[in-house]
Amino acid sequence: MDSRLFGNTHILAWLQYYAENTQVDLEKVKILDITRKNKNLIPTVESHDSVLVFTEAGHHDIFYRMWDVGLGECEVWYNNGSDPSGPILHNKVKEMINRGINASAAMLVLNPNARSTYKIGMRNTSFSKGSVHYVGSEIRAVILNKMHISTGDTIVVISGESIAVEAAILSGEGTVIAVEYNQNDRKTMEDNIFQFGLNNISIIDHVDDESMSGLPKPSLAFLVASASMENEIQCLLRVNPHMEFIVYTLDFRCAASLPALFEQYGIGETEVIQIQVSKLSSKNTFRTEPAPWIISGRA
Repeated sequence: MDSRLFGNTHILAWLQYYAENTQVDLEKVKILDITRKNKNLIPTVESHDSVLVFTEAGHHDIFYRMWDVGLGECEVWYNNGSDPSGPILHNKVKEMINRGINASAAMLVLNPNARSTYKIGMRNTSFSKGSVHYVGSEIRAVILNKMHISTGDTIVVISGESIAVEAAILSGEGTVIAVEYNQNDRKTMEDNIFQFGLNNISIIDHVDDESMSGLPKPSLAFLVASASMENEIQCLLRVNPHMEFIVYTLDFRCAASLPALFEQYGIGETEVIQIQVSKLSSKNTFRTEPAPWIISGRA
């Protein structure tokens, strides 16, 4: 028996209701049930022309948060009540910022400015200001390319706040486990989660067997190299002996030592690359940014 608030029968009934009351091509509608765990509303609306959103009562600021990230021109089609029946209403999100959801129902959100694809490597100005010094967007794009994230992946990100945000968007059906040792960085991570409307990030403050228990088993880990890195690798390999690792470091000696460390723990297919980015300044001179090493391998 289906224990979900919205099962197949409910979904079909709501699709029929909107088919009869709107001119939307239902073939192109993305179905999103945010009553289920780890579902991200805002990134989904940003990247789809039309989203049929199933939601329970109690989201008091849902339209304000959509408006706050620039989705004010989206049009919302809805009705009053929990059943797919009766008159249909529609307003723009910017006209609904003082409203919430007071009944379990489905609403159709149309976004005239939707992006058909997600572009990795967001500008650093997109992220919450706080204690974090974000890696350059070009370098982040290369890191995310090396991670090869699929929509259902579970990923561990250690001290990489902007990587965690973009990974959570790319892995919309999966989970990101963000490890934040510093409380100020954790606050910045929480601000980013709220800002981007992400529900598939779990934050923990360290990596050990206890903190990882009860969480989904990850298949990929991104680590900023640190003194605790070897212990983190050992723990993650206990969680999943087939883990894939991506390590970021600015320290040449650390980068040079990692292939041997990987070999010690049975991590193969090791690759070491260095990324260097130079940007033209207003004085017509090139400014060279820090050039990190990216070391990857698979157990």
